[in-house]
Amino acid sequence: MSEIHGNDQVARRFEELEHLRAAGVNPYPFTFEKTHDSALIISTFSDENPEALKDVSVAGRIMAIRKMGKASFFHIQDSTGRIQVYIKRDDLPETYDHFRLFDIGDIVGVKGYVFRTKTGEVSVHTT
Repeated sequence: MSEIHGNDQVARRFEELEHLRAAGVNPYPFTFEKTHDSALIISTFSDENPEALKDVSVAGRIMAIRKMGKASFFHIQDSTGRIQVYIKRDDLPETYDHFRLFDIGDIVGVKGYVFRTKTGEVSVHTT
């Protein structure tokens, strides 16, 4: 990585940080009440009883992001494994733009319910 490229990356990250602060978002919250870890969610979820995991909170480091217009997916990894997170603009109109500032490597906490995608992956739908 060149010195210039590294400085551009750092400058962009500081700009994103300022956008969050200007919107009243604390980018470094002191606590996040986590109810589950990724392995527990995946092992507990069943299609026969999806209501069992209708209210979960999970945290981890963003490992991959796929932004697709009004909806996006990202994978977070915690100490037990990796889980997919689904976020839809219509469900979170006031905070969806904050998500657009997230990058791979950021540590996030999400709340939502668990469901299985059309491709069969157990995921957390943010609410």
